[in-house]
Amino acid sequence: MPFHYIEGLKFYSFSTFGKDVRHGIFTRLGGVSPKPWNYLNLGGTVGDDTKRVNRNRQLMFDSLKLDVQSLFDVWQVHGTSLVLVDEPRRLHEPIQKADIILTNQPSVTLMMRFADCTPILLHDPVQRVIGMVHAGWMGTVNGAAKIAIEAMVDRYGSKPEDIRAGIGPSIGPDHYEVGENVALEVLKTFGENSPVLKEQLNGKIYFDLWEGNRILLQKSGVQNIEVAGLCTACKLEDWYSHRAEKGKTGRFGALITLEVLDGR
Repeated sequence: MPFHYIEGLKFYSFSTFGKDVRHGIFTRLGGVSPKPWNYLNLGGTVGDDTKRVNRNRQLMFDSLKLDVQSLFDVWQVHGTSLVLVDEPRRLHEPIQKADIILTNQPSVTLMMRFADCTPILLHDPVQRVIGMVHAGWMGTVNGAAKIAIEAMVDRYGSKPEDIRAGIGPSIGPDHYEVGENVALEVLKTFGENSPVLKEQLNGKIYFDLWEGNRILLQKSGVQNIEVAGLCTACKLEDWYSHRAEKGKTGRFGALITLEVLDGR
């Protein structure tokens, strides 16, 4: 299991990404926030004190030896809006609303926050492009992962077969119960015979976000896909889960940046 421990922080990384990328999906361990956000809460809209959230963010960046001034983050809104990033966001500037961010600049560190939705990290080692996608049920059925791959191809000249993808910790297929309205939307995207919906003997319906996003990436031509297979709802000692903790929780953070190579 590719977990790492640095100065009290615990984070997950993808084996599929090479040494020219620095990244991590951080657990809730090692920060300064009290209950119910304990400990490494990165969510600034869940009731935690802003100073503690900023300190947690600094600890996360420090653990990867990154400058927090390289940050570019977004206000995630469960959509498919895309931002192409050329430079960091100044920390005092407003945050753009989006759920997909891409860059080819080593001076930028992409960051998002999660608490059940699926983090998708992307890397094209040939064109030197990275991306991050926030995909809950809405982002998944509306093809956020597909849109990200298409943008990498159109805007940066990536080839899908060169792109490496990591599907990170999120609520797992045994815990993500959905209603009939969501199930209908899932069927519109994935079809009647897709394995992404599972109906249990009790009549409840569960949506497999991991498999849904894997299918979207594969259909987009991505061949190298790593799935963490870690459920946020059943590993509360490591992850925040909005559903399992009934909304009284924090947000864990994910970071990715390009290493500087040969002066780039």
